[in-house]
Amino acid sequence: MRSVLKWLGALSLAVLLSSCGSSDDDLGNVAEVAQKNGFTTLLAAVDKAGIASTLTAANADLTVLAPTDAAFGALATQLGFTNAGAMVAALPAADLDKILRYHVIPGARSSAALSTAGATLATAYVFDGAAARLALNTSSGVAFTDAVLARASVTTANVYADNGIIHGIDKVLIPPGVLNVVQMAQTNPASFNSLVAAVVATGLAPALSASGPFTVFAPNNAAFASAPTGLTRPQLTSVLTYHVLPAQVLSTAIPFGTPVATLATTTLAGGTVPAQTITINRNLTITDTTAAPATILATDVRASNGVIHVIGKVLIPR
Repeated sequence: MRSVLKWLGALSLAVLLSSCGSSDDDLGNVAEVAQKNGFTTLLAAVDKAGIASTLTAANADLTVLAPTDAAFGALATQLGFTNAGAMVAALPAADLDKILRYHVIPGARSSAALSTAGATLATAYVFDGAAARLALNTSSGVAFTDAVLARASVTTANVYADNGIIHGIDKVLIPPGVLNVVQMAQTNPASFNSLVAAVVATGLAPALSASGPFTVFAPNNAAFASAPTGLTRPQLTSVLTYHVLPAQVLSTAIPFGTPVATLATTTLAGGTVPAQTITINRNLTITDTTAAPATILATDVRASNGVIHVIGKVLIPR
């Protein structure tokens, strides 16, 4: 943040020392306009990531989806930080760079232009050799769906700058490939609050935050609402590990019809067994030990240590 403010101060001094070519109509660059409009945490993250020049370049021509300070605070709480400042201080600069570039869209687009932009928008963040994309919904206002399938809405549209345009949004957008599988689930409590609570209660969070890679078949909150209750901690551990494969398996590489080993090596009765298996079917359902298969609702939520596929039922092991 200090270097951004220093740059802004130097720019202001230069403007004061030279009246030639100045105009009362100058709006300022994106960084200056963001400062004027109170996007304090965003600028602190920009400073740590070292990408101030992206927002201050005279010919930038970009759209910035700017999370409010409250949005950064909400993310900090979800990830277990005391506040947004502590989160920005703790996250590596390289990760902040990726997160912030996911909020930048090439070309200055007003809300009217976004309404005709199509179903997705390419961002400035490159993942797996291509620009990561945001899903765009303009049926009621302007909203974006990020890589963890959570929705961010534009709350303040069309904040113009000389080198681009800012749209204030009510959520920090989560890109693919930056946060681990546990953190990805934490950032979408509307879908995974029950799953996260179970992972924390069983003490599995550190293991699933490790390098992996893992494939997690993640039951959504509705699935947990219909799941058996009254499980002991060992039983719940067995259930949760039954949802995890010890490798990354993207949707394009699913071995349909073939039993695949999970991390579950205990039964609900407490017995030790070889790795229990699940079978993924071509109709995108999963067969467990019960008569009712689980439907795969969404695939390829990419984390830094694996992938999440969302399912509509809690899988039950032996």
